[in-house]
Amino acid sequence: MNTEEQIQISVEATPNPHSMKFTVSQNIAEENWETEDINKAGRSPLAQKILGFPWASKVFIGPNFITINKEDWVEWEVLTEPLSQMIHEHIESKQVVLHPPVSEEKKEAENSEEDSETVQKIKQILEKEIQPAVAMDGGFISFAGFENGTVFLKMQGACAGCPSSTVTLKQGIETHLKNQISEVQQVVAL
Repeated sequence: MNTEEQIQISVEATPNPHSMKFTVSQNIAEENWETEDINKAGRSPLAQKILGFPWASKVFIGPNFITINKEDWVEWEVLTEPLSQMIHEHIESKQVVLHPPVSEEKKEAENSEEDSETVQKIKQILEKEIQPAVAMDGGFISFAGFENGTVFLKMQGACAGCPSSTVTLKQGIETHLKNQISEVQQVVAL
């Protein structure tokens, strides 16, 4: 009798019509990672496979999901089932989804002890309150900086290029941060 849990892949549409979220029934990565260049996809053999097809434009890997962006000329109805099968086979055969980073410098920069109290609050709100909601739609928003009252964020996964990302950014994230932190005047996507 096999005691290992059967891997399940569920597919969910995102607010971005060019993105689809493939949720995996187990954790597949320790961090969030994104690429749109097959030549820079060396950390992820799965992303290399996906980007090897001409219809794929970007791959975002989260802790238990993969968001794939497609080109305009192909429809999800054609791609969803083959992609689900490819992801399932890759994970079930215990192939690496995402190799660990070469260094810990990036993580240290993300959580620097030299951050001001305001930056620490912004990062905490992003991580605890905003990221879980954004991840439900196959996206990720990373902190890129805070200067003169402006919070700079990088939109990733389904958030990148999403028609509703401006509304999410201004009416959701900006409003929430301004209500929580008086120093925040605006939020801008890079």
